[in-house]
Order: sequence, then C-alpha cells, then structure tokens
Amino acid sequence: MTDVILVVNAGSSSIKFSMFTVSGQRGGLAESFRGQIEGIGSDLRFVVTDADGRRVVDQAIVGPRVSGSDHEIALSVLLEWITGYTDRFRVVAVGHRVVHGGDRFTAPVLVDAANLDQLEKLAPLAPLHQPHNLAAIRAIGRIAPRLAQVACFDTAFHRTQEAVAQLYALPRDLSATGIKRYGFHGLSYEYIASVLPGIVGDAGSGRVVVAHLGNGCSMCAIREGKSVATTMGFTALEGLPMGTRSGAIDPGVILYLLTERGMRVDDVTDLLYHRSGLLGVSGISNDMRQLLASNAREATDAVDLFVYRIGRELGSLAAALGGIDVLVFTAGIGEHAASVRARVCENAAWLGVRLDPATNLDGGPRISTGDSAASVWVIPTNEELMIATHTLAFLSPSIRGNVGAVA
Repeated sequence: MTDVILVVNAGSSSIKFSMFTVSGQRGGLAESFRGQIEGIGSDLRFVVTDADGRRVVDQAIVGPRVSGSDHEIALSVLLEWITGYTDRFRVVAVGHRVVHGGDRFTAPVLVDAANLDQLEKLAPLAPLHQPHNLAAIRAIGRIAPRLAQVACFDTAFHRTQEAVAQLYALPRDLSATGIKRYGFHGLSYEYIASVLPGIVGDAGSGRVVVAHLGNGCSMCAIREGKSVATTMGFTALEGLPMGTRSGAIDPGVILYLLTERGMRVDDVTDLLYHRSGLLGVSGISNDMRQLLASNAREATDAVDLFVYRIGRELGSLAAALGGIDVLVFTAGIGEHAASVRARVCENAAWLGVRLDPATNLDGGPRISTGDSAASVWVIPTNEELMIATHTLAFLSPSIRGNVGAVA
C-alpha cells in the first residue's frame, strides 16, 4: 500500500487539495491527483484531475453525507474518495496551508488542540483566510481524529528579517501586542528560494527579488535563501494593488472614510478587501486577462497602476538588498502575463535589467538577455509541494500510530 500525503488549502467557498504519494526509502514525493470542492455554503461540487491533467471526477455532492459543517461534509467526501478510489492508497498525514502563524509559529507544527486554539486568536489578522484554514483542520480532526495534521504558515518564511524590517513606527506598548510587519506568501517564496540555485546557479543564493503576482500580490527580497524584506505587512492588505484588495493606502484615507463619509468598520473592511484593487480601479474585473483584453480607459488605468506600483516596490526591495542579481516572476499573472512582465522589466532598466522579448513571449524560463546585469526568470511556484515536504518531515512510526483528536 502506498502512503499518501493530502495537502489542503481551505477557503470560504472552496477547498483546494493535492495528493502526493510517498515513494522509496528516501521519501520522494510525487503529485498524483489535485482538485477542489467548490460551492462551500451552497451547492457542493467535487472535481479531481490526475497528474496528467485528465479529469477523473466531476460531480455534485448530493444529500447529507455527514452531520456537521460544509467543510466537514466536503472533506468527508474527499477522504472517502481517496480510500475508495484504489486499494493501494493510505492517507498518513494532512498538510494545511495556514495563512497566519504570528510570532509564535515560525515553522510548521504538528497540530494539537493547544496550538490550534492559539491560531484561532490570529484570525483577526487574516479574516479572509484564517477561519477557513482552521475550519478544515477541525473538520478533519472530527472525521479522522487519529490522522496526523501539520500546519504550514505563510508568515513563517519572513521571520528571518531583521527586527527593524518588521517594525512599525508606533508606540512600543502597541508593538509589544504583536502589531508588526509579518509578510505573507511565504510558502511560495520558500519554494522559489529552494529551487532557485538549481535553476540559475550561484546567483540564486545572491540578491533576489521574487514577484508573486496573482489575485493576491506581493514581492519579497531574498538573500542567501532567506527573507530580507517584503511588501505585505501586518495583514495581507499592504503592498501592491491586488485583484480586489487595495494594497498600501494612506491611513488617513481610512480615518476620512470613517469620520467624514460615515462608513462603518464593516463597510471599510469590505471596501478594502473585496471592492478595491484591479476591480475597483477598472470597474470591470479583477482578472488581469480581461483587463489586458479590454480597450476601456479604466482597464488601462488599472494595469498602468499595477505595473507602476511593482516598479516602485522593486526599487524599494533592491535598496534593501543593496542591488539585485536575480528577478523572478511567479504565480498566475507573473507566470502568464508576458506584457506585464515586459513592462516591469522595461521600467527596471535603471537596475541593468534587459529583457529578451522572444523568450518572454515563450514564457522563459529565462527572459533576460545575456548581458542583463540582473537575470530575469519565470518560475512556476509550488506551495503544495512545499507543504507536502514539510508534512513528510513529521512522519514517523509514533506519529502514524496515535495522534490525539483535534476538536
């Protein structure tokens, strides 16, 4: 029987998952299936594709499967399918993406009731993600209480930053309560940092800026594989404009909306998280593909602002590193929007960046010319493999044998 690690990324309306088989004495990992359960809170649909991208399941989840929350119903269906699909798979652990680990969780942890309760206290810092991440952990704890679960944090990679890079200019008594720059997308950056030397050589251990550009966007300065500075801060609102999030904004704007426009806190929260960013500026879409295809001035404005802000943040991160040797584009926009990459590189000519238009259109992996002072690359990220790798490190006979329930 083949051991399987299940990787779960639970959101408010869907649960994305990947399955990795563990093979050989050295514990190699190979992705065998991936998919998602859509319609959390409404009509559930279960979709699975195999390693070759062939869809093997696409069906509605009809009727009550188990008592409990939608997360519990969805994950029960998933675990039943894994064990029923073939008699050669055995799920030995579940790795979870958990957005916020705060100061306490600086590395992946084996979940127990005590640290799960601590993670609940961080929910106000990541209200779009943390409650749903933890709901999935609790659901699996009820469905399969002896199954090992590992929490992997998007904030952990950035804990190598110097204290000054994490500090806000606030009174110390407030900073002492945990108000600081945490940074996010750490699992993505950790993966890129782990594979980069093998792709680009010695420069991969030098001064690197990674642009994680998707519906959520951030950038990170990395030296010797460790985070030096990043654009997101106390929450995942700071930094670049994103699909529906505002990115950095003058705090005075928030005060103005509350005091002069009479907006409630909930209204402002909805505005900044759900109605701003590319969607807010364009009034059309949060999807970069639609904006690039549109002739509307508002769509052009949204793309122009996005590219402009990437250039400003690139300059800031280059300053934190004292220069730049490697620039990496990753995530949905970074990996697929050649025109955005081209404009960012053109604006970075002052850093000695020289784009190769042909390889950029082809998607790389290297998209800079041979005489570019900083090499530029397109490298697909793989947060799921990073989570599976961390989870694998916790596996042992004792862990497989008896893990306490998480309720």
